[in-house]
Amino acid sequence: MRHQDRYLQISRILSRHGLGYFIDALGLERWVRTDWDLFGHPRERERHTRAEHVRLVMEELGPTAVKIGQILSTRPDLLSPAFQRELEKLQDSASPVPWEVVRAAVEEELGADPEELFVHFSRDPLASASIGQAHTAVREDGTQVVVKVRRPGVVEEVEGDLEILRTLAVQASRRWSVAADYDVVGLATDFADTLRAELDYLSEGHNAERFARNFHGDPDIRVPQVYWETTTSRVITLERLHGMKISDTAALEENGIDRSALAARATRLLADMVFEHGFFHADPHPGNFLIEPSGRIGLLDYGMVGEVDERSREHLAMLLAAFDRRDPARIAAAFATIGVTEHRVDRVRLTTDCAHLLRTYEGLPLGRIKVGDIVRDVLEILRRHHLALPRNLALVVKMIVMTEGLGASLDPDFQLGRILGPYARRLVRRHFDPLVLAKRVRQAGVDVAQLGVELPGQLGRLLDVLDRDGISVSLRTDELDPLVARLERIGNRLVVGLVVSAGIGALATLGSTDPERLKPHETKVVAVGGAALAGLTGYLGWTARGHRRRR
Repeated sequence: MRHQDRYLQISRILSRHGLGYFIDALGLERWVRTDWDLFGHPRERERHTRAEHVRLVMEELGPTAVKIGQILSTRPDLLSPAFQRELEKLQDSASPVPWEVVRAAVEEELGADPEELFVHFSRDPLASASIGQAHTAVREDGTQVVVKVRRPGVVEEVEGDLEILRTLAVQASRRWSVAADYDVVGLATDFADTLRAELDYLSEGHNAERFARNFHGDPDIRVPQVYWETTTSRVITLERLHGMKISDTAALEENGIDRSALAARATRLLADMVFEHGFFHADPHPGNFLIEPSGRIGLLDYGMVGEVDERSREHLAMLLAAFDRRDPARIAAAFATIGVTEHRVDRVRLTTDCAHLLRTYEGLPLGRIKVGDIVRDVLEILRRHHLALPRNLALVVKMIVMTEGLGASLDPDFQLGRILGPYARRLVRRHFDPLVLAKRVRQAGVDVAQLGVELPGQLGRLLDVLDRDGISVSLRTDELDPLVARLERIGNRLVVGLVVSAGIGALATLGSTDPERLKPHETKVVAVGGAALAGLTGYLGWTARGHRRRR
């Protein structure tokens, strides 16, 4: 069996920390034996909380597990606050790579000794992490840079662990209903994609350049330049930024930096990333901000980023509009549309929970409402109903929570809602813009046309299968649900197609008549009917698309 020693190591570490329920859920019971009590813990006194045990396990399992724990800490929709806080303690540090190993890696990638490529190259690392190690250097033109070198062998180690992760995710989804509800196989794929992106320094370089283009000419932010002539997938050379840590309040005051204004500037930059550019820094913790004496913000570390695509913007606008109207049914519908789940959503209970959420904050002045508190209450509702957010929206939520914490650390009177409010209103206005609505109507028409092309072939293949193999009936409704959802989508699309066809036929009949022979009320029918048909097509098409269950 592949990775046998690693499976044994994982099992023993889980057992040592009393996480028997994980051993059972992951199908690892054959690798280890332990005396569990009723709750799946060894019969001994607990010295740590369950969340602490999980963190300790990840630390013992090594770099890949630590990285996964850090990624999980950015998913408040999946973890309770206690687990999230604990995983945020995971430190991505490692023993330094020897200088000779670093020298050989740079020479292999760049074709020359680092001390020949640069006027100066520090043999002592600036920082050492699980994936790479950073060294300071000076270019021939005198520019100070930071050179990051990927650890030798780390790709093979991570790929082996990712293969194990996927195997365990499949096992868990079969044996543990909660894992199936949250689509842990899909989450494992997301984790793998994120880790592979961090392993590729070319990706980090392109991210940095994209931020530089987005903020070109903005005096409030500094993005380090990438030096591509000494950058590969294993080595990246970035301009070195200098400044004060944003958390060093004493240094900020000593340099005359207005902390309240700084909090507002940092928040606006992060809001621009999400709401205007659709491309944002997904790890805005204080260590990634350097403040220059002028007050300009230097942003570091572009390995973890998020994107807000058009569909995600539509979801955000739908949710914000529902909250603006204080309509619990609309909020529940938005949650059900946005959330990822394999679980049937109880809309009545979800609407009741949303109504309770609205009552909690009803009548409170804006200054007394923390966005982070609302976010945490929303996430608790999502967890209660087994709804997970798509990864990009989960990163947005995490960034908002971190931004509020950062702002509050700089300014006791900081109010995130006052800064985000205008962005949210602009997003909602764009969502209901006539040109945007027309685009969605056109897309619905394309979907219907595509269905018309695909449906005969799909039905033919279905009939061939039924003719050859017959029908096997299972009464497990959880297996029938995806089929029912698929049939519902097909039915919705057919309705769109029939309505559109009938409407076009009727309008074509009237429209082909000589305009001079049309009666006044018939002319109005053609005009109004065309507009109504477009609106109805958009509504039905959007409804059909909105009922898709995302996986």
